[in-house]
Amino acid sequence: MNNDSEPPCVDPALIAGWLRARSVARGLPAPVADHGGWRVDTQLPHELRRYVFACADDGLRSLAQAIVTPRVFLKLCASEQQMRALLPPRWRFQEPRYVMTGEAYRPGKEVLAPGYTLQLSGNGMTTTARILTGQGEIAAIGHAAEYDGYFIYDQIHTEAEHRRRGLGAGLMQALHAARRSDSAIQILIATAAGQALYASLGWRTRSPYTTAHIPAVAPA
Repeated sequence: MNNDSEPPCVDPALIAGWLRARSVARGLPAPVADHGGWRVDTQLPHELRRYVFACADDGLRSLAQAIVTPRVFLKLCASEQQMRALLPPRWRFQEPRYVMTGEAYRPGKEVLAPGYTLQLSGNGMTTTARILTGQGEIAAIGHAAEYDGYFIYDQIHTEAEHRRRGLGAGLMQALHAARRSDSAIQILIATAAGQALYASLGWRTRSPYTTAHIPAVAPA
């Protein structure tokens, strides 16, 4: 359903590679092709499954029309405005996020602020970095996974009281050091706040990343 007025799609191979590595990072089933996008059967308490689309097309439209129950999430590499035009009114939208790639990312020699220590752990293709306070509490945490030519950064988070101290950049540097292949494509999904940090580190925004769901009906 593309036309000249619509922005170009994100490369589907990029999104498929990210999804496969994300499933490895989170211990989820591999994505499978479905309705022109991919389905991940997450089977989590808050999420039965998710569908991810690189392009806004009729497959997404028909799927959104057919789904009527909560705990199913639709995700599209496009703006909320573009996605809203394809979905029935019962769908609600979450805060925007952004697909970013790190072709120009070259981490510096970050030095942790006084009072913090870095802890790294690995499990096969995944790596977790934690930055701890002097009391052993987690101030920041992030994960990475390398799989099939993609290196993803996942769930990068700094606790509110520890922000603006360079911990996010420190996490990224530590995770980047676990990358085994220099040719592996670096990719992440950023919040609006995170987008500014990653852009300052050389990351490129490829597209918005919009999520829609059907709210659960509260019991009467």
